[in-house]
Amino acid sequence: MQKLSLQQKLLQKLSPQQIQVIKLLELPTLQLEQRIKKELEENPILELEKSSSDQVDEEYDNELKSNNDVDNEEFSVDDYLNDEDLPSYRYQANNYSSDDKTQDMPLTEGASFHEILMEQLGLIDLTEDELVLAENIVGNIDEDGYLRRDLESIMDDLLFMQNIQTDEEKLNVVLKKIQTLDPAGVGASDLRECLLLQLKRKSDHDLVIETATELIELHFDEFSKKHYEKLIKKMDIDDDLLRQAIQEILRLNPKPGSSYSNTIGRSSQVIIPDFILELTDGELVLNLNQRNIPELRVNSTYSNILKDYKNSGGKSNSHQKDTALFVKQKLDSAKWFIDAVRQRQQTLLLVMNAIIHYQKEYFIDGDETKLKPMILKDISDRTGLDISTISRVSNSKYIQTHFGTFQVKYFFSEAMHKEDGEEVSTREIKQILKECIEGEDKRKPLTDQKLSDFLKQKNYNIARRTIAKYREQMGYPVARLRKEI
Repeated sequence: MQKLSLQQKLLQKLSPQQIQVIKLLELPTLQLEQRIKKELEENPILELEKSSSDQVDEEYDNELKSNNDVDNEEFSVDDYLNDEDLPSYRYQANNYSSDDKTQDMPLTEGASFHEILMEQLGLIDLTEDELVLAENIVGNIDEDGYLRRDLESIMDDLLFMQNIQTDEEKLNVVLKKIQTLDPAGVGASDLRECLLLQLKRKSDHDLVIETATELIELHFDEFSKKHYEKLIKKMDIDDDLLRQAIQEILRLNPKPGSSYSNTIGRSSQVIIPDFILELTDGELVLNLNQRNIPELRVNSTYSNILKDYKNSGGKSNSHQKDTALFVKQKLDSAKWFIDAVRQRQQTLLLVMNAIIHYQKEYFIDGDETKLKPMILKDISDRTGLDISTISRVSNSKYIQTHFGTFQVKYFFSEAMHKEDGEEVSTREIKQILKECIEGEDKRKPLTDQKLSDFLKQKNYNIARRTIAKYREQMGYPVARLRKEI
């Protein structure tokens, strides 16, 4: 049986303006600059706030136009030379502010790694058939310089795609010739072969080179696992010779193609700080990085169109009405966008100031051990903003300080308790752990259990598995792989 009923619900919905503010809040400075440029292109109502230099140039242009209208004549060179009443600003370029830096843009040009290999093919002894095979093999070499595909797969490609029938033996002969090209080690199938190819180009009568070659060729597994005692017994050598051989291996290039790889066309990440923190007379001063963020305003011409339409009392044709409606929509959109940018700036400053006040001791000198445990809720309670807003501000934002540039979320860390009940940051524990690992005896590196015992002596009650997690987060391998002789 169907029924009709009335029901009241309280729902929270975001307005378009609030959604716009949230989206702008997530953007770092570089993306915000691009977003503003896009909005300027799409909305004719928006325009850039003119600087004082632009206003001087505009006044000068208007003055020239008025003079041209009055005189209605062409100026000669003598007129400019003899005119001593021209103000000094007419001879100055006001296109740049004092903060702008003039940098020459370097132009780079070069061949790619594969093009360099192709050029070298003409310098080695190859028949026409071998040259075709060599070009296909080179085409399968990756950017690191390795041939990770097996010869059988390349042989199949040649048959099905180019109708060239060959065998694995011929491909192997051509591959050996390719492995004589520069850089040394190119065309290897794995790291072991790559290192051997490089060692074979060195002196054959050098004891250190011979020992290094034997290490890689016959004892690569023990070498990679750093079982140095076993190697000394198996190879019947002393510590000093093994140390020299290992140093020789460490000088080799594990990725020979990387030194030749062309970087043209590759985009590199450029970090532009959103905040700039300066220490002035012992006081921390925070500013937003607004250098590339232009000031926006509403174009007065379009505002006047709307005013004229209102003053007419709506007595206009349909075309004027459509124009007024379009202007109103764009005007509202422009005002919302300007307010959203302004609100973004206020929110960023509010949150970052709260973080700096919370971690003031750390920001004074940059000592990591002074970082307090801090989570999103701590800043949320101080600012009165939602946790999600704090998260949006901290993600993808950077701050430039007098001791380096950091991501804002770097300053957030979990809390752990010492045996005396004191609350400490995990960042502080990682710093102590880092000092222990870097100061250890590399002949006998500290295991995770020994590191845990050492921290317990300092009243940090941390389990071995937690030590292992922190060690991996900092990029340190296990004790066995940190061993040196």
